[in-house]
Amino acid sequence: MIHQKNNVTEFVLLGLTQDPLRQKMVFLIFLIFYMGTVVGSMLIIVTIKCSRAIGSPMYFFLFYLSFADSCFSTSTAPRLIVDALSAKKVISYNECMTQVFALHLFGCMEIFILILMAADRYVAICKPLHYPRIMRRQVCHILIVLAWIGSFIHSIAQIILALRLPFCGPNLIDHYCCDLQPLLKLACMDTYMINLLLVTNSGAICSSSFVILMISYVVILHSLRNHSAEGRKKALSTCTSHIIVVVLFFGPCIFIYTCPPTTFPMDKMVAVFYTIGTPFLNPLIYTLRNAEVKNAMRKLWHVKTASENKA
Repeated sequence: MIHQKNNVTEFVLLGLTQDPLRQKMVFLIFLIFYMGTVVGSMLIIVTIKCSRAIGSPMYFFLFYLSFADSCFSTSTAPRLIVDALSAKKVISYNECMTQVFALHLFGCMEIFILILMAADRYVAICKPLHYPRIMRRQVCHILIVLAWIGSFIHSIAQIILALRLPFCGPNLIDHYCCDLQPLLKLACMDTYMINLLLVTNSGAICSSSFVILMISYVVILHSLRNHSAEGRKKALSTCTSHIIVVVLFFGPCIFIYTCPPTTFPMDKMVAVFYTIGTPFLNPLIYTLRNAEVKNAMRKLWHVKTASENKA
């Protein structure tokens, strides 16, 4: 797996800070964030899987978004947490390439699922009579399979770019995880073309997806004028949750993958926000702003409590 021109077999991650006290703070804060992400995502997954009351396509996609959230956070957070208390933050070349692949696989999957959720809301609100026929379960399964295939192709493209980078000496990565942008700074070659490919791949996916999503939600919100007050309120609540998630995820993503490969002081914090912060906030946004999910969780909890009491 190691490139023939490589003299580097491992990298050292500098992390978010070198200060011992701040490292302990990083450990505690991101341990809470990561545990919150996993617990929140698993709670949504179990609720959707066990509740018949929320069997619509929107919750089918939310199920996979929660799964992608958990995996996306897992691709970076555990190492950041462990490294915060480690004296030497070493990651092998193969582990580094694996992290690049996983980061882009689950990150791209989130993007595709957010697009599918927007498409679902568009059909539900703008074409309500055709909704059951268009968004039937078989179609939803095909869309998710296509999303996985698209994410895999994107990740393969990223890993091919990463494997083409020769590393001749410096192995200090000024970041808390392996990604193409920090790796480009260590490569002993002209990285202009690879950076251009990175921008046209990851940058274009983030930017174009964000524009498509924003346009779709503008169309959806415009069409709500023809709905009843109750229907408008319910649709607006759901769409607002989606828009918040889209802005929180795509804002930092576009910043990272469309900027030139120079180190800004805030680069790492922006990356932390969309790789760890957004997956942590997603379960909160989708539960606190969604009455159906909250009611399904209450019912599931009451059923479980009642069965335990009978036992």
